Amino acid sequence: MPDATPTLLIATRESRLALWQAEHVRDLLRQRLGHEVGLLGMTTRGDQILDRTLSKVGGKGLFVKELETALEEGRAHLAVHSLKDVPMDLPDGFDLACVLEREDPRDALVSNRYATLAELPEGAKVGTSSLRRVVQLRAMRPDLVIEPVRGNLDTRLRKLDEGQFDAIVLAAAGLKRLGLASRIRSVFEAGEMIPCAGQGALGIEVRSDATTLRGQLATLTHRPTWLAVHAERAVSRALGGSCSMPLAAHAIWVGDTLRVDVALGDPEATDRPLLRATVEGGVADEAAATALGTTAAQRLRDQGAAGYLPAA
Repeated sequence: MPDATPTLLIATRESRLALWQAEHVRDLLRQRLGHEVGLLGMTTRGDQILDRTLSKVGGKGLFVKELETALEEGRAHLAVHSLKDVPMDLPDGFDLACVLEREDPRDALVSNRYATLAELPEGAKVGTSSLRRVVQLRAMRPDLVIEPVRGNLDTRLRKLDEGQFDAIVLAAAGLKRLGLASRIRSVFEAGEMIPCAGQGALGIEVRSDATTLRGQLATLTHRPTWLAVHAERAVSRALGGSCSMPLAAHAIWVGDTLRVDVALGDPEATDRPLLRATVEGGVADEAAATALGTTAAQRLRDQGAAGYLPAA
């Protein structure tokens, strides 16, 4: 596929949130790079399999594989992803061209009856399909009944509204992007429920041989977000992270210093104590960000992470 194609096509999932994300990138490409851009909507395996948790059916990579096939076959030029859904290592022939400025990375409590986690009565039913959220919720409130809830954001909200749950936990970023911030009753500060690597950030994937396009997209990168997510993804890479592992990794800038908070739970004995660690340091480039994330992962290993990992 030649680089200098006048019209670009974005491969995207067809959920309302995924389309918002693709339209956001489309508008950026038009405004800042002068491209004419269209969308190629697709349904992925991750969208089709709703009766089992992602950890049982192949992980979050199920949301990106079909989009990569469209790039490989030349049916699209770029794919827009929630970065938290992108595997730590891309297949040969694909590159992460840029990461846009992050939206709110925190998790949000959504409930029609209760304003905070503390207000939930004993035995309340909370919906989430994220093992990372499960182990952190149980660390805070071991009395809760936590059950899986799959489907896109609108589907999850409908299940809450139908009374299937007393509350659900969702990414604040998705709710805000769709104009649903009013559904948020409270947010978990990153120190009490650490987000997953890449949460709240959008990544743009291209073919490795699309050198001109890759260079253009790189100009859209938000450097502080780019370095932060590099550190977060390095944690996951060092520990073999996937959605079958209750691993949290979040990096935040404190002045010129990048601080990385991490937590690891046991994917089977979800009431087992969480391992936690924090590292910080000056980060000027991707190599330093990767090194900091790798150090954070080692801190978890020093606390016995190896005993948590075989089950994942």
